[in-house]
Amino acid sequence: MATTTDAKKLSDALLSFALEGKFPEDITSLPPVSGTDLEPAIQALDKAKQDLEAEIHIINEETKDDVGSWVRNAKTLQEDIIRSKTIANDIVREAEAPDVSGKALEDAEAKAEFLNREVQYSSQLHAVLKRIQNANNALNDVEVACSEARIIDALHLLENAWTALDRIEVDKSTRVLKVLNSRSFSLKNRIHEVFDRAWKGMLVFDVEVGEATIRDSIPGVQMSLADAAIGLKAYKEVDERMEQLWRNLDAAIILPRMDHQRKEAPSIRVNGDTLQLQGQAMSGIKPLLTDLEAALAMLASKLPRDLLQPLSQWMMPDLIRRLIEHWLNPAVPSNLTNMDVFQSMIEDAKSFCQRLDDLGYAHIDEIQQWVKNAPTIWLGKCRETALDSIRRSLAKGIGEARPVEKIEKQMVSVAEGNELATTGAGASADTNDWGAEWGAEWDDNDEEMGGTEDDRKAAHPETEATPRTEEDDGADAWGWGEDDEGAPNDTHSSEQNSKPKPDEVDDAAAAWGWADEDETTNQEPDSKSSPAKGRKRPQAPAPEETRELVLKETYHISSMPDPVLELINRILEDGATLTRGEDQYSHVAHTAPGLFSLPTFSLALFRAISPHYYPVDEGGSMYLYNDAVYLADKLATFSEVWKQREDLTPRARSLLRMDTDIKSLRSFANRSYSNAMNLQKTVLRDFLGGAQSLMQHDESGAAIESGIARIRTVASVWEPILARSVWSQAIGSLAEVLATKIIIDVLEMSSISQDEAYNIASLIAKATALDDLFLPSRLSGVAAPTGEDEVPATAQYAPSWLRLKYLSEVLQSNLNEVKFLWVESELSLYFTVGEVVDLIEASFELNPRTREVIREIRSKPTPMAS
Repeated sequence: MATTTDAKKLSDALLSFALEGKFPEDITSLPPVSGTDLEPAIQALDKAKQDLEAEIHIINEETKDDVGSWVRNAKTLQEDIIRSKTIANDIVREAEAPDVSGKALEDAEAKAEFLNREVQYSSQLHAVLKRIQNANNALNDVEVACSEARIIDALHLLENAWTALDRIEVDKSTRVLKVLNSRSFSLKNRIHEVFDRAWKGMLVFDVEVGEATIRDSIPGVQMSLADAAIGLKAYKEVDERMEQLWRNLDAAIILPRMDHQRKEAPSIRVNGDTLQLQGQAMSGIKPLLTDLEAALAMLASKLPRDLLQPLSQWMMPDLIRRLIEHWLNPAVPSNLTNMDVFQSMIEDAKSFCQRLDDLGYAHIDEIQQWVKNAPTIWLGKCRETALDSIRRSLAKGIGEARPVEKIEKQMVSVAEGNELATTGAGASADTNDWGAEWGAEWDDNDEEMGGTEDDRKAAHPETEATPRTEEDDGADAWGWGEDDEGAPNDTHSSEQNSKPKPDEVDDAAAAWGWADEDETTNQEPDSKSSPAKGRKRPQAPAPEETRELVLKETYHISSMPDPVLELINRILEDGATLTRGEDQYSHVAHTAPGLFSLPTFSLALFRAISPHYYPVDEGGSMYLYNDAVYLADKLATFSEVWKQREDLTPRARSLLRMDTDIKSLRSFANRSYSNAMNLQKTVLRDFLGGAQSLMQHDESGAAIESGIARIRTVASVWEPILARSVWSQAIGSLAEVLATKIIIDVLEMSSISQDEAYNIASLIAKATALDDLFLPSRLSGVAAPTGEDEVPATAQYAPSWLRLKYLSEVLQSNLNEVKFLWVESELSLYFTVGEVVDLIEASFELNPRTREVIREIRSKPTPMAS
């Protein structure tokens, strides 16, 4: 066994010496030649010889063509040189001869010129061959550097080789140049493969484990990250490699740490050249920024500046957008609660920006803008939360309704007080204290209530006209109320309703209250129309003693106004807090005016979208009217109390400007009421045959009954919602539509037979059965005394109601009775001379008696005046 080992050692030593010229380091370790079997060594030498011969043969075969070409060119050159020397010797010999003929001289000159050309060609060929040799040697040097993993040296040498190739002044299609170019590109690809392996060895990412290792160099490769930047530029792969670097780093480290949906996110630890995800990070913005800062600092310390800048182009937009959208913005509070945490977050984000700038990162403008605009972002969050609160509250529906009490106080005279006993709001109010102050001396009359203009409008919202200017509630721009007959004026006669409507608002932006808050948005009417033709409200004599009258009414509101009022109160209290200049709110103190504008946005949104939610429920439109009135009243009271509060700064008191919003709410309430009334009137007219005359309708009785049923249905739906005074006015307006339809259709008849007259009277009797809706006991909620007949107050709310009843009397009367009704009764108060004459001519045969009655009626056009 020892002999075989000794033979092997001796064989290896002889081969190393023969092939590489190396001696063993310890010569004493070799066995003596005399005592060792030399046969294995001899065989090894023979095998090495055979391998070298085979390799030489292969190299000869591969380079045979090129070498053969160079050998042939060299032989040709050698022959040309020998021939040139021979010719040169002949020329010298002839030049030394004393007698030279002219022909010989010409031959010599031609030979000399030829030799010059040959020498020039030979010199050029020699220079080209020399450059080819230099280029080939340069490529050899590149190959050696690549095999030794000297990547940057290889790239520099390859560049030199390309320069040498460019200096070879031969056609580019020459075979030798094609071979050299092909070899150079092959070497470039080999260098790139070595470079790619080295790059991946320096940047190692493990997504599953959560590790990222960044080394400046790796063993066996003579390249650093700074050298790698040169290589990336040479291969024009800077952007591609930096994008891939960010994607890998994000997947392994950044994304798991910034995942806002994970309950337990890991923290980032720096361990030498490695970034690791370990343990569980603390919740909050500051720990996240600390981890990100550590990771980015380590990355900046490893990468050269030439790579950090293009990396920022890919990394920072994604990282900062994720940081803002998933962490910073959600952490912004919607009020002053936790404001200290928010202000600390602003400072942390500011420090993070400064650190990124110090580290040399670019493309950080977005987070710098966020820090700069953080107070405005907070204000926007407050606005967004407020508007979203309105939307969510509306989406829940009307909810459970609750009763509220409306109290009105006004100074009235004795005459006006007596009038209010049985008419207007006084008759329909739940309670009043007039009797306690003045006694129970009431006059039974049908006049309307007196009092101040604002109080009359509050008691009778349906009688308030609402001319609109450009600053009116911009909800008109949404198309609401385009077909209305004005803000609730439904008790007016048809002549009054035919007046031109006010200008509509064209700018939808006004719906959000962006117009000048100081300009008037609602022009209040000077007076309201009387409920019956020819009636005038008596004026109270002056001077006359006045007392305060308190009227109380109950109506129902939905669950919506309370959260709206609570929201507005909270916003304004936060705004007042900011005006005190406390240090704990220093970052957002200047946004106080913005907070005071949020109620306007909230109320504008309420006006803009509530018409889409309220009508879903039965009676929802009237709930919307009640809610808007309730909001306006509460906000008016709130505004008055606010301006008298001593705990507020003068700035806080001056910043509250709700007058425009209150006016807009009142206008919106009236418009909602008007829209609801217009809808019900349209439905009622459809039940009554629309444009077709009732007298020509095949089922006129059924149409009247359908209309009456519709009025009673609406009355039952609205009765538990509206205040008594509003309900009576609304149902009275529907009764007015019914009465007007019958009267107009009858007056348009050219002839009325006796049977038709009684049929019409029957229809009118059915219609006037609606009087039971307007009995004083029902309007006041107080039962009438036993055995006492009640007088319906229908005519007070439906101006054409007595006109309808007198029409029935005329149709059922003979000529003498018609004459009596005109001269002695009150028919002339409700019909004109022409209308009565037309009825007589349509109902009676035209004879001398008829003509005589007509003459007497025409002779007394106003019998009641006398």
